Amino acid sequence: MAGSAIQFPKAEGLYYGGAWHSPIEQGTAMVESPATGEVLAKIAYASVADIDPAVAAAVAGQIEWRDVLPSERAKILREIAAIIRKNAEELALLDAVDCGNPVAELRRDIELSAEAMDFHAGLVTEMKGASVPMGPDSLSFSVREPYGVVARIAPFNHPFIFGVGRAAAPLAAGNSVVVKPPEQAPLSALRAAELIGHLLPAGAYNVVPGDRDVGAALVAHGDVALVAVTGSVPTGKAVMRAASGSLKRVILELGGKNALMALPDADPEKVAAAVVRGMNFTWCGQSCGSTSRAFIHDDIYDQVLELLPKYAANYRPGLPTDPQTTMGSLVNKAQLERVLGYIESAKAEGARLIFGGSRPEDPELANGCFLYPTIFADVTMDMRIAREEIFGPVLSVLRWSDEEEALRQINNIEYGLTFAVFTENLVKAHRIIGRAQSGFCWINEVSRHAVGSPFGGFKQSGIGREECLEELLSYTQEKNVFINLAGK
Repeated sequence: MAGSAIQFPKAEGLYYGGAWHSPIEQGTAMVESPATGEVLAKIAYASVADIDPAVAAAVAGQIEWRDVLPSERAKILREIAAIIRKNAEELALLDAVDCGNPVAELRRDIELSAEAMDFHAGLVTEMKGASVPMGPDSLSFSVREPYGVVARIAPFNHPFIFGVGRAAAPLAAGNSVVVKPPEQAPLSALRAAELIGHLLPAGAYNVVPGDRDVGAALVAHGDVALVAVTGSVPTGKAVMRAASGSLKRVILELGGKNALMALPDADPEKVAAAVVRGMNFTWCGQSCGSTSRAFIHDDIYDQVLELLPKYAANYRPGLPTDPQTTMGSLVNKAQLERVLGYIESAKAEGARLIFGGSRPEDPELANGCFLYPTIFADVTMDMRIAREEIFGPVLSVLRWSDEEEALRQINNIEYGLTFAVFTENLVKAHRIIGRAQSGFCWINEVSRHAVGSPFGGFKQSGIGREECLEELLSYTQEKNVFINLAGK
C-alpha cells in the first residue's frame, strides 16, 4: 500500500443509482502502480451483465435531474467544485500513484476539473433556443433539452479531468452520466463518487469500472443517448461502429501527431525551449496535444539541436508522489515496451538519437515504467516515429527549407489536433495557421489552453469541441415548437 496520505476509495463496488453494488458476476481487479509495481487496491470490476442495471439507474436519475431548475443545477455544480478543491491534495496523490504522472502537475488537473464545474455552472442560462417571426397569428420557437443518458469513456493520462471534470457539461445540461474510468487508472473516479455522489439525484452520476467489453456494451446500449470518448483513433473508430446500431451521437477527442514549425526568423533559444515544453515530457509524452514533430528551418536547425539537451535535462524521471518530480512514468509495462520498440525502429530507420532513449538506472525506479526524454534528429516523414502516435516521450526533429513542402508534410497525416508556429512575422504566422489542418493552433506558444476557447481536432483527431460553450450545447438537442395563436 502506498503512503498514508493517500485516500483510497473505501467502497469496493460499482457506483450507480446513488449506491454501491457488488458486480453481478463478482468480478475484481488489482490496481497496480506503474511507478513502483506495488498493488494499490482491489476494486470491483463490472461485466457486461452490470450495464443494464447501471443504465437503468441512469435513466431514472436523469428523469429527476432534468427537472431540477438550471439555476439549482448550477448551484450543485459549484458545490461539487468546492468539494473537489477541498480534497485536491488527496485526489492528486491518488491519481499520481494510479497513473504515474507527477503529483505537482496533477494538482493542476484537479483545479482544472473544479474550474470546469464552475465554468459550465455559469453557462446554464446560455442553453438558448431561437424564435422565427411568423406574424400575429403564429409563433415558432426552439428550446434545448438534454439527450438523456451520456456514457463517458475516460483515458488514463488525465484520469480525474476526463472522468470527473468532463462530466460538468453533460450534468449542467441535465443529462445523467455513466463513467467508465480507464482500466489502468480507475481509482479517482471511484473516490469522486464517494465525495460528490450525495449532492446529485440517485443515478445522475455513475461509475462502472471494467474492460473493453464493458465499454462496448455501454456504447451499444439502447438507452444510452450519447457517447463521449477521449482516447486513441482506433478507440474512436470502435466507438463509432458500436454507436451506429442506434445512430446515437458521439463526441470524440482523439489522438494527435502534432507539429511545431519554426521559421528562419525565430529565436533558436525560444524555439528549443518550446519544442521541449510542447512535448509534454512531464506526462512522459502521454498527451494527445504534444507537439511530437518539430519542423525546424534549415537556417536555425543546428542551433536548435544544440540547445535541446539543455532543456530536456530539466525533465528527470522520479516517483510521482514526490513534489520535486518533473517527469512521471508510462502507464504500464505494455506501453513501456511499445515505446521502446519505436525507439529501436527509429534507430534502424536512420534517425539520429541526440538525447535519452534509455531507462533510468536509479534503483528506486527499477520496478517502474520510467524512460528518459528521448529526442531524435534528422527524422524524415517516411519513418514510423514521424507518422504514428507513440504516446510516449519521443520527439522527432525534422529539417525543412521549402515552406510549401513543409506544410504538405505537416498536413499529410490522418491527425489534425494541434499545431504551433514560431516566427517574429505575425502576418506570415497567420497565413501558415490558415493552411494548417489542425483544430487548435498556437503562435509563439505551446500546450496552453484557455477556458472558453474550443479545443478539438480536425480529420481523425476527433468530433466536437470541449472547454467552451459549444461543449455544453453539444449535450443538448434542439426541439422546435409551432403554436397556432389564431385558433383556426
